[in-house]
Amino acid sequence: MKILVTGASGFIGGRFARFALEQGLDVRVNGRRAESVEHLVRRGAEFIQGDLSDPQLARDLCRDVEAVVHCAGAVGLWGRYQDFHLGNVQVTENVVEACLKQRVRRLVHLSSPSIYFDGRDHLGLTEEQVPKRFKHPYAATKYLAEQKVFGAQEFGLETLALRPRFVTGAGDMSIFPRLLNMQRKGRLAIIGNGLNKVDFTSVQNLNEALLSSLLATGSALGKAYNISNGAPVPLWDVVNYVMRKMDVPQVTRYRSFGLAYTVAALNEGVCKLWPGRPEPTLSRLGMQVMNKNFTLDISRARHYLDYDPKVSLWTALDEFCGWWKAQDLY
Repeated sequence: MKILVTGASGFIGGRFARFALEQGLDVRVNGRRAESVEHLVRRGAEFIQGDLSDPQLARDLCRDVEAVVHCAGAVGLWGRYQDFHLGNVQVTENVVEACLKQRVRRLVHLSSPSIYFDGRDHLGLTEEQVPKRFKHPYAATKYLAEQKVFGAQEFGLETLALRPRFVTGAGDMSIFPRLLNMQRKGRLAIIGNGLNKVDFTSVQNLNEALLSSLLATGSALGKAYNISNGAPVPLWDVVNYVMRKMDVPQVTRYRSFGLAYTVAALNEGVCKLWPGRPEPTLSRLGMQVMNKNFTLDISRARHYLDYDPKVSLWTALDEFCGWWKAQDLY
């Protein structure tokens, strides 16, 4: 099978492209940074550089491929709606239209469970529990992108969407690097009582889910799937596990959620007035994410994709810590 992996210069896209090559697939990759995909090219991937906001590039990328795994997109806790819309909705529209024009058989879309987040505690969220309003432009645009993908089914494109929570492992630049940096500067505190449970996803488990999505048939198609390790853990236990592995002092200071939220709101207000609107050190969304219970029901993926997460979170964290130390970034 010949596939295209978008966003291959990023963490998830790059890890899946490597996994797909190891499984014997013929892989074409796209990304903005050539140096980030050199290891994939050495392993046999075909690389086409460029920005997917260009519809012609999207069409060129989709030529002669059977399936697309769309991992490219705009991420973050801070930013303008129009930037998230371009990176998530417009780019996905370009990929969908390219798939249809080039007669690609299947599109597997990497979405996000952030679409569920409403600032409240949630345990065992199912795929149908999408709020009517979204807390953040990232969530809003990821859901819009999903709708663009599923809308292409009526034109013959086979579609699936995965919503993986807190993906980690070697190459993760979004979760723990930020927390490690904050703790080294003495800026990290446990928000609330520190007992909130969350889901993580070992990147190896997500790779298996993506591969299953490429091979799935029948009633598995046309659905969105929650993906995690299926083993909720107290968030701050995980954070302090990483701190210990990285020889960084553990987080022992507590801050009430109300105070943290107020400080974050003030921080955001200042940044909105500052030239260039820099990202605040603390954000209200960030405080909520670090304080609330947030776990997923993955029974749909278990049933339709035969998803069976075998790699533990601790294995993925050990992999991340070993990789991060090897980068000499700490």
